[in-house]
Amino acid sequence: MGETDNHHHHPPPPQAAAPPNLALSRGPTWTPAEQLHQLEYCIHSNPSWPQALLLAFQHYIVNLGTTVLISSTIVPRMGGDHGDKARVIQVLLFMSGINTLLQTLVGSRLPTVMGASFAYTLPLVSIINDYNDEAFATPHDRFIHSIRTVQGSMIVSSFVNIILGYGRAWGELTRLFSPIVVVPVVCLVGLGLFARGFPLLGNCVEIGLPMLILLVISQQYLKRIHSRAHLILERFALLFCIGIIWTFAAILTVSGAYNNVKTTTKQSCRTDQSYLMSSAPWIKIPYPFQWGTPIFRASHVFGMIGAALVSSAESTGTFFAAARLSGATAPPAHVLSRSIGLQGLGMLLEGLFGSLVGTTASVENVGLLGLTHIGSRRVVQISTAFMIFFSIFGKFGSFFASIPLPIFAAIYCVLLGIVAASGITFIQFANNNSMRNMYVLGVSLFLGVSIPQYFAMKTSYDGHGPVRTNAIWFNDILNTIFSSPATVAITVGTILDNTLEANYVEDRGVPWWKPFQHSKGDVRTEEFYSYPLRLNEYMPTRFL
Repeated sequence: MGETDNHHHHPPPPQAAAPPNLALSRGPTWTPAEQLHQLEYCIHSNPSWPQALLLAFQHYIVNLGTTVLISSTIVPRMGGDHGDKARVIQVLLFMSGINTLLQTLVGSRLPTVMGASFAYTLPLVSIINDYNDEAFATPHDRFIHSIRTVQGSMIVSSFVNIILGYGRAWGELTRLFSPIVVVPVVCLVGLGLFARGFPLLGNCVEIGLPMLILLVISQQYLKRIHSRAHLILERFALLFCIGIIWTFAAILTVSGAYNNVKTTTKQSCRTDQSYLMSSAPWIKIPYPFQWGTPIFRASHVFGMIGAALVSSAESTGTFFAAARLSGATAPPAHVLSRSIGLQGLGMLLEGLFGSLVGTTASVENVGLLGLTHIGSRRVVQISTAFMIFFSIFGKFGSFFASIPLPIFAAIYCVLLGIVAASGITFIQFANNNSMRNMYVLGVSLFLGVSIPQYFAMKTSYDGHGPVRTNAIWFNDILNTIFSSPATVAITVGTILDNTLEANYVEDRGVPWWKPFQHSKGDVRTEEFYSYPLRLNEYMPTRFL
């Protein structure tokens, strides 16, 4: 004891204290969430039937805006009259209903509406230019020849998507993705359609701006008044706002407010300028080759192939957004493959039935999932009944098609923004403090906006873009591809993310991403994406 008393044990040298976590001292942090938990109904849960019917009708109305916009823009340039425009809208709605039902049953299985795509605009304008140089007895004859050429081009180009999808090539491409690629793609699926927002709203500010303000106030602020008001306004404010502003537009029209204004203002603001009510047939069932025998021209087929590739890229980004906003996990590679293959089959049907353009996953309808907090697959499936019904009974469908386009533009200002924001949330699965990731994200986002904007600025009214060689088909392919923000973002992001070295594989979010690339990688994949009615037992494994 004495010996030990004479020897003093010195304490170990103090170790440097760990730096304080300032983030925790300033507030809580949130762990990454693979599924959103603030949805009232997710992909496989269903609201009551009365609510489901109203929500489905909302999806039909939102999809109708793009359908009318494309038809009103293209059909007159093809030589078609108001009756032709009404029939084109009917065919587009009919095929939208059929393809949406197919996709939700045996395709992506996500609650996505398949709507008319703007990606086909440049190939359409190329066809229009060809026939403008030819002599026809009447403008209607020129319209018939033009749409028959569109039919032939869509029939042939549809096999590109069929081969890419069911050949699983598209799924192999998506295996190169990571959250760093998905962020700019989904963001630009929404932001890339900015021209359909306030620029279109500005064509009639006195209608569009009140619609935008009323929608935000009623859906976000007035719902706090009462618990029952919260339920009604959060889910159905869109319908109420459309009814109020549409009535306001009709009052302005009847009172003569637009009698002495420019023609363009009349077309945007008046409720009686579509002429669809008077020209639409009471009953008309779309059928194959209703415009006549398809016309096949190789030069136009190549241009349409470019549009088919673009629509596939845009659908892929929209599927990721739909999965996020419906409470599902990210769609695996085999699901994306079969959905693009089915989109090709749908394009083949559209060519046979004489649709004006092909379909793609509707971005605005995906935004509606986030607006209403209802991601139910059944709601979207019910909406196909409205599309098919109103496409057959034309007079009823034309009534809603007379809603002024600035009202739809105000809706898109909100819905497209929600989709873009859903893309940003994928960054939580990667290291957002990595300078390498910032570089990939920044360049992909900026070029995804800048390159298509350059092509849009350099494209003339007659469809001639900045790529102008003697090969028109080559021009159409490149001008179409590089006019799509989502397609540019996929190309740039995939190349950079797979060629720039990362310090750690975790920085890219690959460990989180890999399980969702295989059918057995995550137990929830079967829950969200398996075929209904035990069809898995009868399908080839390559489609599962």
